[in-house]
Amino acid sequence: MDIKLLNVDGSASAVTASEAVFGREYNEALIHQIVVAYQANARAGDRAQKTRRQVKHSTKKPWAQKGTGRARAGMTSSPVWRGGGRAHPNSPDENFSQKVNRKMQRAALCSIYSQLVRDQRLVVVDTFAVATPKTKEVADKLKGLGLTSTLIITDDFNENLYLATRNLINVEVLEPKHVDPLSLLFYKKIVVTKGAVAQIEEILS
Repeated sequence: MDIKLLNVDGSASAVTASEAVFGREYNEALIHQIVVAYQANARAGDRAQKTRRQVKHSTKKPWAQKGTGRARAGMTSSPVWRGGGRAHPNSPDENFSQKVNRKMQRAALCSIYSQLVRDQRLVVVDTFAVATPKTKEVADKLKGLGLTSTLIITDDFNENLYLATRNLINVEVLEPKHVDPLSLLFYKKIVVTKGAVAQIEEILS
């Protein structure tokens, strides 16, 4: 299949891409599962809550068992009390990770790439390099292409490009091997270099 290739001077041509990677059907259920797993695996799992044994409280009975008209209460550490301990607290060693098969991961990425092509959110360029680490140079280049919220996937990710883009809002640069499904869905436009297209096909084939 052919994908539109946008040149620096504004003219357009075509680049041949793999049908298996950029021409798949959109599998919403699989993509949802992969995104949820990716977010779950990013959780630190370091939150902790106190049990009724750990909270600071008095062991004195708040009021008499009978005669007050109120519900009986033994300690203020009860989970039903404000400031009491939790009945089923979260522990710091809680594990939120979800297992994702490599085949599912690759199929989800192929499905996302294919939908980006259909929605015309994926832009292929010949190269995306800067001679100096100046933010203005990258900003002018993106402005010339009419791009704002952009994920740049390049096969030549050097220090100059990193330094030039790190202060730009809603702009991120990644190598093909580090692309994740959440980034592909988050940014409005995905700029892929011609060399990165070949690397993506090699990784996902």
